[in-house]
Amino acid sequence: MRFFHYLLIVPVCLAGWSLPASAKAPKPNIVFILVDDMGWGDLGCFYQNDRHKERKPVLTTPNLDKMGKEGIQLRRHYSGAPVCAPSRASLFSGVHQGNARVVRDNTFDMPLENSHTLASVLKQAGYSTALIGKWGLGGGRESGGGPDESTAFPTKRGFDYFFGYLDHIAGHRHYPANDPAAGPRGITAIWDNDKIITKDCDKAYSTDLLTARAKKWIVDHEKEDPGKPFFLALTYIAPHAALKVPTKAYPSGGGLKGGVQWIGEPGRIINTASGEIDSFIYPRYKRQDWPEFAKRHATMIGRIDEGVGDILHLLKDLKIDKNTLVVFASDNGPHNEGSFYKFVQNPSFFRSYGPFDGIKRDMWEGGMRVPALVRWPAAIPAGQVSQNPGQFHDWMATFAEVAGVPVPARTDGTSLIPTLTGHGERQEPGIVYFEYNYGGKTPAYADFADEHKNAIRGQQQAVYIGKYIGVRTGIKNQSDDFQIFDTEKDPQETNNLATSLPNASKLQQEMKDKVLRVRRVYDYNNTVRGNLVHRPYDNELVPGVEAPDAKPGLAFALIDSKPAPWVPRAPKGTKTESVNGLVFPASLASDKKGFSGEWSGLIRIPKDGDYKFFVKTDANSGSKAFVRLHGKDGMALVDADFAYTPGEEVDSSAAMGTDECKPAKTGMTPVHLKAGLHPITIGYVHGAGESAPVLDFSWKGPQIKKALVPADAFFQVSAHQNR
Repeated sequence: MRFFHYLLIVPVCLAGWSLPASAKAPKPNIVFILVDDMGWGDLGCFYQNDRHKERKPVLTTPNLDKMGKEGIQLRRHYSGAPVCAPSRASLFSGVHQGNARVVRDNTFDMPLENSHTLASVLKQAGYSTALIGKWGLGGGRESGGGPDESTAFPTKRGFDYFFGYLDHIAGHRHYPANDPAAGPRGITAIWDNDKIITKDCDKAYSTDLLTARAKKWIVDHEKEDPGKPFFLALTYIAPHAALKVPTKAYPSGGGLKGGVQWIGEPGRIINTASGEIDSFIYPRYKRQDWPEFAKRHATMIGRIDEGVGDILHLLKDLKIDKNTLVVFASDNGPHNEGSFYKFVQNPSFFRSYGPFDGIKRDMWEGGMRVPALVRWPAAIPAGQVSQNPGQFHDWMATFAEVAGVPVPARTDGTSLIPTLTGHGERQEPGIVYFEYNYGGKTPAYADFADEHKNAIRGQQQAVYIGKYIGVRTGIKNQSDDFQIFDTEKDPQETNNLATSLPNASKLQQEMKDKVLRVRRVYDYNNTVRGNLVHRPYDNELVPGVEAPDAKPGLAFALIDSKPAPWVPRAPKGTKTESVNGLVFPASLASDKKGFSGEWSGLIRIPKDGDYKFFVKTDANSGSKAFVRLHGKDGMALVDADFAYTPGEEVDSSAAMGTDECKPAKTGMTPVHLKAGLHPITIGYVHGAGESAPVLDFSWKGPQIKKALVPADAFFQVSAHQNR
């Protein structure tokens, strides 16, 4: 039986969180390689190789192209946002920007909320975890955090080890010991866990430094704990701003004995930390009659390409490459910046945005659609190309599945395993959603459509429904219409279908309703920087749904007869039984051993207005709950899951688990709901102990004093439309 077939049918094991003893294949190692501001069009096998045929300026990525041939090319994969901080927050937290609690818009160096992360989920699944590269989500103070004051330092968000750039602005310095200092310490901090080792990094070029450290970490892990799976997030700072290049050519070979190597000596920390700083341009580019910025951009991407090839070579040398899942992606579209350096990038030279319009900070495809490759020889058939839409928050669900653990109810994502393993026709659709605000305009590059040149950015929003994406920019009111595009047929988004589709008005309303149902109003107030994100539709009432076949009660699904360490999402197709409201089936009402379950159905909101909701579980260790409105990727309503104290009441604050906030101002905003029926999902874990299961779910609203939600407020439908 092929391994990927096994993954698709393996039952989730909640006790001990291990795969069944009958499983022949171990959990895969996972390496997620994230680059900074590399455009979809910068990747050879996506776009640049075709330019070569047209005799246009071309940059090459042979190692990445090979990776794409050996696995799958995700040609319709989207970042979390069109700029780095919120995009990375969505990736690591597993939620789209509508449910992000702290990092939205340009909230750089704000503390990622204290909840599930890719690292914490995989650590719970038995993985060693490391982040090597750029973080930018640590908190503290902008451009000056540290492990003591940064409440979201990587080792506080599930990573066993951290090496690299904590602060956002430090990530512009490709020679941390030699470039102008970034931050109040008078130094560009390179952290080795809790120590700054910048002075040891003389002449060390960022891409080489991070590649060498990643290689050393993998080698050390395999020596010290062979057989234990690992998760490595390798987050390069290239090819972002400050177009700086290496000191010398990439060392020959690769892997254990070749390529870049970690020396560890002060002043010679890696084997390429010598020669002239910022001097090496690849010969294939140096001889071209190109602007200097173009040669530098191409060299930066070439260095990433060689670094990725070096990592893959190492995995083969260690004989672990077949069961190592490697993902390569960029955090957003290409940039047009220069930072502190004299050279400024122009993404139109190589058409880094590919066949699309838009760049970093644009809601057009070029700002959000990113190069994405996945290689895993044990499970992913080679030579695949997928056009299935997916987004950064899908990786948490995907990695949970490959690690043999349930998908946390907290994530908005959908597992991409069907697509990755060659069964894209079975892929359950997920949500692709964006919201972002930034001043200025889309650049007027010659190859952009006229209607996109100098287009106002401002408040921007995008959402997929079926095959169509809705985009609106410069939003003033919730009533503003979406432009609607079929991006598979019209990648440049020049044919607005908002009035020509047969069901255009219906689809327009669906999009306007959808974007209210999938988000929480931003409600985080920082002690230093205040409240930074406001939307013109924040005060709108969230509409309900039509359900003519609704009948009293809820559907209850027993996910497992054991307690899970987090609230799990019920897998599609889980058997349910009808219950009279939010009550336990008779077989579980007196349970003392623990279990994991989920109620689904509809809740009737009696009047338009502002509501607050409250959850309290029994006091057994491990009991917890999570409530969501409008489906598995809809509004996160009440989080009594991560770091929850059993037996305590929590409310529907949109700022649960946030740090460095103003408690008297954070999480105070109620939920704005229209009267009617709203899909609801209530996940619950009953910890083993003396108490029988208890889950109190209360509300407070217009003419409603705080009270338990009555049984007659719950309804169920045969189609389970909230799934």
